[in-house]
Amino acid sequence: MSHDPNHTSDAPLTGGMLWLAAIILAAANFIAVLNMTIANVAVPNIAGSLGATVSQGTWVITSYAVGEAITVPLTGWLSARYGSVRVFVGAMVLFGAFSLVSGLSSSLGLLVIARIFQGFSGGPLMPLSQTLLMRIFPKEKAAAALGVWSMTTLVAPVVGPILGGYFCDEYSWSWIFYINLPIAFLGGFSAWQLLKRYSEPLVRNPIDRVGLVLLIIWVAALQLMLDEGKDLDWFASGKIVTLAIIAAIAFAAFIIWELYEEHPVVDLKVFRHRGFTASVLTISLAFAAFFGVNVLTPLWLQNLMGYTATKAGLATCGTGLTAFFIAPLVAQLTTKIDARKLVFGGVIWLGIVTLWRTVATTDMTFWNIAVPLVILGFGLPFFFIPTTGLALASVEEREMDSAAGLMNFLRTLSGAFATSIVTTTWADQITRNHAELVGLADSDQSVRTMLATSGAPTDAVNQVIDYLITGQSVMLATNQLMWAIGIAFFIAASVIWIAPKPTRVVDPSAGGH
Repeated sequence: MSHDPNHTSDAPLTGGMLWLAAIILAAANFIAVLNMTIANVAVPNIAGSLGATVSQGTWVITSYAVGEAITVPLTGWLSARYGSVRVFVGAMVLFGAFSLVSGLSSSLGLLVIARIFQGFSGGPLMPLSQTLLMRIFPKEKAAAALGVWSMTTLVAPVVGPILGGYFCDEYSWSWIFYINLPIAFLGGFSAWQLLKRYSEPLVRNPIDRVGLVLLIIWVAALQLMLDEGKDLDWFASGKIVTLAIIAAIAFAAFIIWELYEEHPVVDLKVFRHRGFTASVLTISLAFAAFFGVNVLTPLWLQNLMGYTATKAGLATCGTGLTAFFIAPLVAQLTTKIDARKLVFGGVIWLGIVTLWRTVATTDMTFWNIAVPLVILGFGLPFFFIPTTGLALASVEEREMDSAAGLMNFLRTLSGAFATSIVTTTWADQITRNHAELVGLADSDQSVRTMLATSGAPTDAVNQVIDYLITGQSVMLATNQLMWAIGIAFFIAASVIWIAPKPTRVVDPSAGGH
């Protein structure tokens, strides 16, 4: 990729400046991913202070997810038209501006609109932080840089609820948005100073308006369906059925249109590369399983084990910590070992640890819960770093922005699917288990007799027995879902073998070195 003539005099970054640019790019990805989960635990606080119901408050999460899901796959087109450095810096500054508006919002309506635009701005940050890293780093250091980026993607969803819980407990919900400001504004300014030398020639293709409208319709309809489904009892609701039909028709029309459009808004032709398709499928399946674990663990800890949001966050943060420390080693290994072997081993590890967690009980201590999650973290870099590298190494240099946009989009979408499936299945399993246990529990009446002889009234006896049954129903449902997620990891691990043996690692040296 050649440089813009205006910047040919600027030498490529080296040494400390190169790593400073890497930290800024990784931080941009971090805040974009962080904002997917940081508001999750804050919804009751936000709803309470803005005079809304909790179910209305969940729009704070949905609005960001919809905005982000629409712009992530558009990254390749935006970069070609306006330049990846300009789009990245603009997205950073706008992300900061809409974070400020979100924090200052005095009504739910304004907050939801600000969050939609925050999502629009956050969308391109994920893929562009990735492809700009690949472009600015020399070949021998690219894997290490990608390792730093990958860790922010995996650590941010874990850290989100901890920070969200902490700010709501200690300060106010507005701070979950204000913490983005220094990273967005300082990072945007610094990124422009460091990266403008990597500007590339622009491609002024006509705007594919039909493709853009179809994309917005099917993504918004699907995201709303996934977010609202559980509360509206899925396909028993006319609204959910309507959204599903709209999403399906618009998606089919979008695929057909984009494949035949001369200048598509989303370049679906990158899927012709078998390595890219297999890597993205592996990432989507394994990330869905990982997100499932991430959603299920805090639900179980807060609803059954009596943990606060902050304590639940501390119990789960070990995953991110071990992953962070092991990442540099994995980055080195990717240059020496077949990426498919690393991915297979990493995802199998995640599956084994998840199956180990299926023997959880209500008597577990904090460390009984935290230690398996620390050990889970060892597998994450082995899954995420080589698959990302393999996917981008499978496409042509000019397709990298489009490929990264599609990969991040499908990963995000798989996380949304996993959240809906896990929360719905968990609630259904609890109900089913409760119905079965009612018939089996205390069949010899010994517990009832013991409580009655101690002088407890009949209502209190019934409440105690129901409490015990509900607790066991929740615990069983959690373990049953862990079984399903563990098996999903094994399926995801096997998919990577569809990819051909990698013939090259990503060579960013074509980006002007």
